[in-house]
Amino acid sequence: MSKKHQESKAEKGFENIEEVLTSSERFIEKNQKTILIALAAVIVVVGGIIAYNYLYKKPKNEKAQAAIYKGERFFQNQEDSIALFGNGNDYIGFERIIKEFGGTKTADLARAYAGISHSRLGNNEKALEYLNKFRGGDLLITPAVEGAIGDVYMNMGNTDKAVSHFQNAAKKANDEMLSPIYYNKAGLAYLSAKNFGKAIETFQMLKDKYINSPQGQEADKYLEAAKLQQAGN
Repeated sequence: MSKKHQESKAEKGFENIEEVLTSSERFIEKNQKTILIALAAVIVVVGGIIAYNYLYKKPKNEKAQAAIYKGERFFQNQEDSIALFGNGNDYIGFERIIKEFGGTKTADLARAYAGISHSRLGNNEKALEYLNKFRGGDLLITPAVEGAIGDVYMNMGNTDKAVSHFQNAAKKANDEMLSPIYYNKAGLAYLSAKNFGKAIETFQMLKDKYINSPQGQEADKYLEAAKLQQAGN
């Protein structure tokens, strides 16, 4: 290829590049106002999200955490009425925390506490209302709430739903220590419903799979009880 031809080809390439650049410049010049408005909108949205998280959401959650701290102590001591409704002094109660700090993780946790507190007070419908609204995500709390729903259904005499929630809790926990607790509850629910076949199946699984757990080591006792009752029917 001749030098002259190479130069001509290079010049043509530069012309193409220049044409593209000129076209882009014209587009930007023509649409400059629209581009700036769109860019400003993006900045406003991103800035709004950052401001919401750091100036509103984070401080709100911190206030909620401070509010729930004493409630957790009342809850642990099974002072459920105070835990739910406050002490009239320096603690406002789980129910107000849920209302005043809605949208925070702490308010969601307060739903779990409120549901269990209502359950212990015998307020089954109210307990389900709070527990079913719990969004969760925590590997320990989520199975506990699922198990608590099972306890409420047992209190209401609905064994089928109770067993379903106990089994779901065991699967969600997926843990050598926690799962046996919920499988054991399922086995006891089957026994109370006189579903001896399912009770035997559940306690045998506990014995085989979770022998190192307290529930696995006690499984023989319930296995024998289930077998005796099955034979007597």
